[in-house]
Amino acid sequence: MYNNNNLTQISNVLVIGCGGAGLRAAIEVKLAGLEVSVLGKRAKTDSHTVLAAGGINAAFGNVDPEDSWEQHFADTYLEGYGIGDVHQIELMAKESPLLVNEIDKWGANFAKLKNGNLDQRFFGAHTYRRTCYSGDYTGLSILKTLIKKADFLNIPIYDTQYVTELLVKDKVCFGAMSFNHTTAERTVHLADAVILCTGGHTRIWKRSSSRKNENTGDGYYLGLKAGCELTDMEMVQFHPSGMLLPEEIAGTLVTEAVRGEGGKLFNNKGERFMINYDKERMELSTRDIVAIANYTEIAEGRGTANGGVYLDITHKNKEFIMQKLPSIYRQFLDAQMLDISKQPMEVAPTAHYSMGGLVIRPEEHCTSIKGLFAAGEVAGGLHGANRLGGNSLAEILIFGKRAGLASVNYSKQINAQIRSDIAINKAHDNINRFLSEGTESARVLQHHLSQIMWKFCGVIKNKELLEKGLQKVQEVKNMIKKIDVRIDYHNCEDLIQIFDLESSTISAQATILSALHREESRGAHKRSDYPALKTSLKCNYHVKLNQQTFDLDIYEKKISPMPKDLEILISQSKKIYDFKGKLIE
Repeated sequence: MYNNNNLTQISNVLVIGCGGAGLRAAIEVKLAGLEVSVLGKRAKTDSHTVLAAGGINAAFGNVDPEDSWEQHFADTYLEGYGIGDVHQIELMAKESPLLVNEIDKWGANFAKLKNGNLDQRFFGAHTYRRTCYSGDYTGLSILKTLIKKADFLNIPIYDTQYVTELLVKDKVCFGAMSFNHTTAERTVHLADAVILCTGGHTRIWKRSSSRKNENTGDGYYLGLKAGCELTDMEMVQFHPSGMLLPEEIAGTLVTEAVRGEGGKLFNNKGERFMINYDKERMELSTRDIVAIANYTEIAEGRGTANGGVYLDITHKNKEFIMQKLPSIYRQFLDAQMLDISKQPMEVAPTAHYSMGGLVIRPEEHCTSIKGLFAAGEVAGGLHGANRLGGNSLAEILIFGKRAGLASVNYSKQINAQIRSDIAINKAHDNINRFLSEGTESARVLQHHLSQIMWKFCGVIKNKELLEKGLQKVQEVKNMIKKIDVRIDYHNCEDLIQIFDLESSTISAQATILSALHREESRGAHKRSDYPALKTSLKCNYHVKLNQQTFDLDIYEKKISPMPKDLEILISQSKKIYDFKGKLIE
C-alpha cells in the first residue's frame, strides 16, 4: 500500500490529453502569457489525432465557389438529424476557415491548387467540396504542426501520466491526480483551471478504429465523478470501412478519403449496392447510411468470405492513388501485401467516433463544474446523431482554442485558489483500493467487454439485446474488485488496465441506458424494434452519476428553440433519413 506522499506540480491551466484538442488549447493558454502543463497517457507523437486521416472541413469555396459557412452549418445540423447543438455548429462553420488557414501557415502543409489556395475534396454528405487535406494523413500533419508549435513555446508535455481523478471541492475543480506509467510515482497537479481533451470510448467495441489503451472512456468517467453530465451517449458512429485482416488489426480505419476520391462499394455479386440505399449520393452518402448498407449486405449473405464488402479504387490509375491516398496504399501493402491499385479492399463497419460526451456550454466549452473545461471528442453536442467526416479535426482546433481562451479568462478572474486535502486524500484512496492480489485479469475482462458491446450494442440494436448487454456489463463491473493488480518499478500495466476497465464499464452502461431510452432509429442509432424516426424524440438524453449510490441516472432534455436566422437556413433544405435510408417528412 502506498502512503499519501506525493509530488506536486503547479500551473495556471492543466490540460489532460496531448492530442490535437489538448495541444491547441495549451498553445492558446501559453500565447496569453499563462503557465500551462499537458498530461498524456500516449506518446505525444502518437495520439488518436493521427488516425483522422482524410481531411478537415472549412467552407472556403476554393473549388466550389457556391459553398459558404451557412451551407456547412446546414449540412452538419441536418445530417446530425436535428439534435446537435446549433450554437456549437454555427461556431464551427463560421470559424473553421480561420483555424484551418492558421494551422496551414504554422506548417500543416495542406494540398494546394495552382493558384495557391487550399485544395478541397468531397466527403460524404457534404453539399460541396470543402474538405482540405494533406494526402490521407491530415491528422498526423496537424499533430506534428501543433507539437512543433508547443515545443517552440516551451510548453511542457508529460506523456507518461495516467490521470485517475479530478480534484474537486464544492463543485470547483482545482487540479488532478496522476501516476507515472513506469514508476507508479504519483503527482498532484494543482491548477486554476483544467481542460479535459481525453477522446471518446470506441475502443470498448470488439472491432474499432481505435488502438489498444486509447478511447476507453476515461474522460467521461473523470467528468461524471467530478459532477458533470453526459449527453447523446447512444450516438456512436460506426465508420463504414474498417480493415478485416489480419485479425490483430481488424477495425483499423480505411479513410473516407477513399470514397471521396471515387472509391466504389460492391457486394459478392458484383453489385454496386449503394444504389439501393441512397441512389442520389451513393458512396458519398452519410456515414450512418453507408455503414448500415455495408452491415446489411454482410448480414444478408452478400458479403465477402471474410465477412466484409469490397471497396474498389482500381478504376483510378496508380499515380493518382499514390498522390491522393499514399497512407492507405502503404497500409494494405504492409498488412496484406495487397496493391489497392490492382485489387479491391475488403472492409466492414468499425466503431469509430463517440458523438456524445460531456455537456458543455458552446462558447467557452466549460462544464457545470467551475474551472473544468472540455474539448474534442470528450465533449458532446456538436455532431448530433451523425458526424460528418472532416468535422472532427475542425472541432479540435476551434474548440481547443476556445477552451484554452476561456480557461485563461477564468484563471485571471478568480480571487482565491481552491485547495482541499480531503479531495487529494480521496484521490490517493482511489488508487490504493486497486492495489491487491486477485484472481481476474483486467486485460481479459476488457476483451470480454468488447465482445459484449459488439454483440449486444452494435450497429443494429433492440430492447432484448440491450437489456442482456446491460446485465453482462454489470457482471464485468462486479468482477473488477477481484482483479489482480501488481506494480513494480518497471511495470504499471495492471494499474492502467484496471482504471481503463472501470471507465469502460461506466461508459458502456451509459451508452446502453441511452440506447434503451431512445426508442427510435435516428442517425447512427439503429433499433430494429423501432425502425422509424420519431419527431417526438427530437431530444437529447443526459446521464449523470448518483454520487451516493454510484448508479447512473438518465433523463430527457428537450432541444432548445432554434434562433430564427438559423431556422431560415435549415428550412431551405430539410432532409432527414429513416432506417432504410429513404427520405421521409
